[in-house]
Amino acid sequence: MLRPRHGVIVLQTLMWRDEVREPGDLGPSAPVSDRELQLAELLLSELTGVEMQQMEDVYGHALEQLVAAKIVGSEVPELPTPQHAVDLMAELEQSVQAARRSRQ
Repeated sequence: MLRPRHGVIVLQTLMWRDEVREPGDLGPSAPVSDRELQLAELLLSELTGVEMQQMEDVYGHALEQLVAAKIVGSEVPELPTPQHAVDLMAELEQSVQAARRSRQ
């Protein structure tokens, strides 16, 4: 699931059935251009072979540590500093170009 959090977009893996909803109520709050949709589809087609098991859920891991520390009453671990927001369209275009170069 992609969602905004503190000015950045967070990718979170959904693991439980009750976390998954019908897409009808998850429409974008901002309009999406045709160019953005084309680039997203191109990126997905270029990224074949990506293993989800290799992806790391940094936010989920940090949240689990925080909950565990709160349960036992120990000191709360220091949270990682948030990264600055980037231009998503530029990053998407670079990803597509890099995927094309790697296939050649």
